[in-house]
Amino acid sequence: MQVDLAALPTPAERNIALHVRPAAERAIRGGHPWLFADSIRRQSRAGEPGDLAVIFDRKDRFLAVGLYDPTSEVRVRILQQGQPAPINRAWLQARLAEAKARRAPLSDQKTTGYRLVHGENDGLPGLVVDAYDTTYVVKLYSVAWVPYLQHLVTIIRSLIDCQRLVLRLSRAVSRQSRHLHGLEEGDLLYGSPLTGPVRFLENNLHFAADVIAGHKTGFFFDQRDNRARIGQLIDGHGGLERVLNVFAYTGGFSLYAARGGASAITSTDLSAPALAAAEVNFGLNRHIPAVAAAVHRTVVGDAFAVLTELGAQEIGFDAVLVDPPAFAQRRTEVSAALKAYYRLTELALAVLRPGGLLMISSCSSRVEAAAFYQTVTSAANNSGRLLSEHGRTGHPLDHPVGFPEGAYLKAFFAWAR
Repeated sequence: MQVDLAALPTPAERNIALHVRPAAERAIRGGHPWLFADSIRRQSRAGEPGDLAVIFDRKDRFLAVGLYDPTSEVRVRILQQGQPAPINRAWLQARLAEAKARRAPLSDQKTTGYRLVHGENDGLPGLVVDAYDTTYVVKLYSVAWVPYLQHLVTIIRSLIDCQRLVLRLSRAVSRQSRHLHGLEEGDLLYGSPLTGPVRFLENNLHFAADVIAGHKTGFFFDQRDNRARIGQLIDGHGGLERVLNVFAYTGGFSLYAARGGASAITSTDLSAPALAAAEVNFGLNRHIPAVAAAVHRTVVGDAFAVLTELGAQEIGFDAVLVDPPAFAQRRTEVSAALKAYYRLTELALAVLRPGGLLMISSCSSRVEAAAFYQTVTSAANNSGRLLSEHGRTGHPLDHPVGFPEGAYLKAFFAWAR
């Protein structure tokens, strides 16, 4: 549906004054972008989503200003800390311009698919903007951004070559119908309606993504550098012919492996539509001789079950790539997540030939990097496999890390003996 932006509420003129507990004062002074509801000790008035909340310390000194969200435990998302500043269209334009400038190097890599705004880590907490060539997707993780949508659309159009803007909503936001004012998942904020997946380039490979129904905004841009690394490793090391891509989604790692020279790639995922999209992505790149020569096979199924079956059949691979979803959204889930990484490492090594390449990653911010790497190496040792570490990686350029919880992505590359 085409959104009538003029019909949406606009930011309130009257601010909310908040006084917070000492621990919150310290966190805000340290640059943390969230103020939780239980950290507020005094509030001047009730507020609506998107109201500006001015935060003061115990001596009534300015601490920060941010967007108020009464529907979330993250009651205020900090926009400006330390020095007061008017939060208006000019302020938003400056932040978006800074985010755009950070991504400038990507244009030299023949890449038109990337994250333009990475929420808190770009100083715009609760807001994500992803680029798919000239189609952009705005995803809201807080209803506090609804009153600013008209400003955001105008600013984005002024800064970049944007022919279409699509709206996506997090699960938590989509449940707040009273504060959405008719907005729905997949609404068109600007431009002509979509007639199918959108096309974009990543390191000169062609991809198509469903930006309305796909996971997140349709694609996982954060693994771009790791995908490129896989392609380079396969290209630079002879014998990496047979590749298994686990949790393959739409086949990003598989396609890079094919371009790198792998002759037989198996992509497995629980989603049949995702694997169908992977086949489409291979088709978009058949003009590349190495991709045209590669045999791509898809297997729909649970990753643990598929790996177990392949191991039972004694089917071996020269490279196994494991890119699972976030196993730990909460601190209470960390133990189970580490057990899952342990089991996946065991299963992956069971189908990886001696001298082969293992890549396993974690996108759970709750799982600390040290614990993740220790779990992988312990699983290998207990499986009787010696890993020769090739490298560890983190976030790409368009997914900067601005606060501790923002560091979620980690990947481990190793040769298995």
